[in-house]
Amino acid sequence: MSTPSAPPAPRRWTALVLIALAQFTVIMDTSIIGVALPKMQVDLGFSPEGLSWVFNAYVVAFGGLLLLGGRLSDLFGAKRIFVAGWTVMAGGSLVAGLASEVWVELTGRALQGVGAALIAPSALTLLMMLFGARPKELTKALALYGAAAPAGGTAGVFLGGVITEYASWPWVFYINIPIALVVLAFTPGVMPSSPVRRGSVDFGGAATVTVGLATAVYAIVRAPETGWGSAETWLVLLAGLALIGAFVAIQSKRREPLMRLGIWKSPNLAGANIAQLLMAAAWIPMWFFLNLYLQQVLGLGAFASGAALLPMTVAIMIMMIVLAPRLMARFGSKPLIVTGLLALAAGMLWLSFARADGTFWVDVLPASLLAAAGMSLAFIPSLGTALSSARPEEGGLASGIVNTSYQVGSALGLAAMTAVSAAYGARELGDPEALTNGFSAAFIGAAALAAVGAVASLLTLRGAPSQDSAPGEKQGPARPGRPPRGGRLRRAGTSRRRPPGPAEPRTWGSGRCWGSPPVRRSDSG
Repeated sequence: MSTPSAPPAPRRWTALVLIALAQFTVIMDTSIIGVALPKMQVDLGFSPEGLSWVFNAYVVAFGGLLLLGGRLSDLFGAKRIFVAGWTVMAGGSLVAGLASEVWVELTGRALQGVGAALIAPSALTLLMMLFGARPKELTKALALYGAAAPAGGTAGVFLGGVITEYASWPWVFYINIPIALVVLAFTPGVMPSSPVRRGSVDFGGAATVTVGLATAVYAIVRAPETGWGSAETWLVLLAGLALIGAFVAIQSKRREPLMRLGIWKSPNLAGANIAQLLMAAAWIPMWFFLNLYLQQVLGLGAFASGAALLPMTVAIMIMMIVLAPRLMARFGSKPLIVTGLLALAAGMLWLSFARADGTFWVDVLPASLLAAAGMSLAFIPSLGTALSSARPEEGGLASGIVNTSYQVGSALGLAAMTAVSAAYGARELGDPEALTNGFSAAFIGAAALAAVGAVASLLTLRGAPSQDSAPGEKQGPARPGRPPRGGRLRRAGTSRRRPPGPAEPRTWGSGRCWGSPPVRRSDSG
């Protein structure tokens, strides 16, 4: 017998706006600094190699501390951690904007990443608290949440160009402060509260995985200068991997780990996170190098380059909000994840044919729209499947894991494709032919990552079992005079069949493939 669900929160849609704004902002902060980097280099004295750490300091702190943010959300309540995250984000933005030296700038960016690591998992946990018991509303909520990510990425490029051109680069950081104040003002009245739970926090594990990730990214970023075959590259890379391995060993021995390793036994959790990791490893390099192609090869200015990415963003938002939920209800999540990743790979392979004397309408627009369609199809189903694979009390952990997968994929994918593009000519600034060759190589590499993600999803994700059976219950044809296997004789006049209706996402924590359509068996013997 089902338990009646709690009454809906009266201001849950207002809360969803704040949650989507959180996703928009943390993704915007990965891209808004791109156009401002040359002026920051001149004003602060960054070296060419050190300049990349304006991006990496944020992403590494963000990705490395997401599990800690998820654990803190589970222990102290998602609402409290959400507020703390915005406070840290505002403080880090102020430090980054006021910086007059390299180390101060990197400190501010790292603080922004810490704030994002608290905001992202707590925001997803709050979303599941508000909508998890109402599958139809959850589909809409996740679609709006998912659409906020590409909107934030493109808005970052566009706003970064406008701010850098018409104001000054510190304002790419100051823009976060009024957003944070608005969110902090509305959060107490619209977000649900949760009780504080007893437990310890594994700060040592959080530090180990963060340093390990930073070390691995550093090795990959430095590889073009030191050489992929050099002892320095491999020693640093192995040190990073050893620290990540030490983190796993620590988690296996702790009584209250930062990441309970048993959570990976949940069906589909690993497959959905692999899809998110490889999707990000492909998507972020595509966006990064497409922006460089528009500016350095086609000669578009900062403002025009940002505007050129708007069709892709609009397409993603429309498809995520309108098309993806309907297709999920019809076909389920696994087919959409696989198809979406294949479409993403095809779009990037198409972009690899871009010409040095190309045009936006021929070389960029159609291929970018195909890639956007793939991202739209794969993102929401893989995100929903990853979240639904955890128990409700581990919602923060599941949110932290899936956000970590996406951010780690972003950092490692961009670092690897940057090395690939540099090896094939992207260092030759001012030479459109060489730059195009380098960018094309990066697009091909990113397409390969998306294709691997599609194959991995096909092999690892499972569809949902019949709605008429409990998880793990075997089904077979009914025999005359006997009840169906695993079941009992029904009372006269009753039926176990549900009335027909639209497919619904599985209950949070069911461990099933989220969004899969119901499979009903016939009652005929």
